[in-house]
Amino acid sequence: MMAVSGINAADLAMVPQSARATMSALPNFSQVSETPQAFESDEDGEYESLADAVAAQDDIASSEELRCLAGAIYFESQGEPLTGQLAVAQVILNRTKSGRFPTGVCDVIKQRGQFSFVRHGQIPSVSPSRSAYRTAVAVAKVALAEAWDGPAGKALFFNTPGNRPGVRVQKVAAIGNHIFYR
Repeated sequence: MMAVSGINAADLAMVPQSARATMSALPNFSQVSETPQAFESDEDGEYESLADAVAAQDDIASSEELRCLAGAIYFESQGEPLTGQLAVAQVILNRTKSGRFPTGVCDVIKQRGQFSFVRHGQIPSVSPSRSAYRTAVAVAKVALAEAWDGPAGKALFFNTPGNRPGVRVQKVAAIGNHIFYR
């Protein structure tokens, strides 16, 4: 697992007062680290499962990057298992680091021809009251914080089983209704 990093102070400030006791068990978000670090023991904030990591997040999308990633997770993988939703997020984040795609999360998602839900360079709006969207926000926070090692590894692409991938891709994982490639 990775240390929680990438969550800014604005995200933390948006946590309702009633949830602060739960948050006290999580790593200190004010000490952002650029490099992944291993979590400490279970008593110090290690998540037993991806579901626990997702449940520990609030569901407020407080930054544009977070809203873009949550939107992509929602439109591409709602109804999929949490591991599949995290894998979709990982593909997007892997693309930002690959040198083959734009470096911004929103830019990767809005890149022409990459995601079918994007229309005219815009991500459709979603009601924040939808349960699937709130889950997508929490999964996006886990992904951005690198708080859970997901199954997609270094995948840069995914599709549904009915679609054929490019010739030069290697299958990394099959999760739910998606197959992931690098």
